[in-house]
Amino acid sequence: MKILITGGAGFIGSSLVCSLYEQGHHIRVIDNLSEQIHGSTPLESELFIKINGKCDFVNEDVSKVVDWSQYIDGVDVLVHLAAETGTGQSMYEIQRYQAVNCQATANMADYIVNNSTNLKTVVVSSSRAVYGEGKYQCKDHGIIYPGGRRDLHMKAGRFEPLCPICLIELDMLLTTEDSAISPSSIYGLSKYSQEKILSIACESVGINTIALRYQNVYGPGQSLTNPYTGILSIFSNRILDGKRINVFEDGMESRDFVYIDDVVSATEAAISNVNDYSGIINVGTGVKTSVLDVLDHLETNYDIAAIYNISGEYRIGDIRHNVADITNLKCHFDFRPQVDFKTGIKHFCDWVLTQNRIADSYENSLEEMKTKGLLK
Repeated sequence: MKILITGGAGFIGSSLVCSLYEQGHHIRVIDNLSEQIHGSTPLESELFIKINGKCDFVNEDVSKVVDWSQYIDGVDVLVHLAAETGTGQSMYEIQRYQAVNCQATANMADYIVNNSTNLKTVVVSSSRAVYGEGKYQCKDHGIIYPGGRRDLHMKAGRFEPLCPICLIELDMLLTTEDSAISPSSIYGLSKYSQEKILSIACESVGINTIALRYQNVYGPGQSLTNPYTGILSIFSNRILDGKRINVFEDGMESRDFVYIDDVVSATEAAISNVNDYSGIINVGTGVKTSVLDVLDHLETNYDIAAIYNISGEYRIGDIRHNVADITNLKCHFDFRPQVDFKTGIKHFCDWVLTQNRIADSYENSLEEMKTKGLLK
């Protein structure tokens, strides 16, 4: 099978390339080797070295591709991973996120619908960020999609989403694929745009399109230098350097952490697409893990007591909770995640301890957000 992977030198992409290469597939990769991910010497980055020689690699920015024919022609499956990914950063680099995430995807879709291709399936990496706060329940008013939390309540330390009718705290439910779409960041909006552009365009010419809404992907290989993504990397650097961690809100905000190997396996199931499925699939574990739980696991694995302050500060665009309902992942792809968080985070921490880390720029990123009025 011939497979094109945009963003194939990134965290998810590089692991996917290696797995597909071992299976004997012919792989073409487009990636701009962003300094934010690969550092100042990208050809020496671990992620690039990992895929070097295992694919036909093209160093190009998807937002600057003029002729998609040279990449798409002859390809059976397109996996579109290329995107800018920082939720906080997206709130003040809107034009950049629009160009890379939306316009580049539109250009790609334009080529697909106006030319004859061999494409059977298009897989687009989406995000739990499209849901925003996700699905909740009020004991008196039923299912609620609360939208973004109000500054008034956050300042008063009321961090849990509230029922818009009675203002009592809501109970989190697992977020299903048919939940309301209510992104609270430019990043989330751009990922939904990617989904819809490709699904509408490709379905119109008979190409199955699968949008994989990844939850928080983690594991060996994720960037330890990007201050805009990856709570595990940020906290790890701070703990190992003996620096104070600013825990936002009350530390009880939670996410669904899904291990990189499980994400690769789920993505491969979408590539194979034995049931000719088209639609949306949540890729997660269905398990809720709080920020304070994360800190506890990191302290245990590094055998270091973290220095942290539960500050009550909060970022505009952040959500409180989002945990995936993975019924469709099990049903359509017959896939169940294999790596629990305790096991996965041990693998991650063991890997971190083998890396040559550099000084993190996390504090600079916080100052950036404060200057923009996005951290309060």
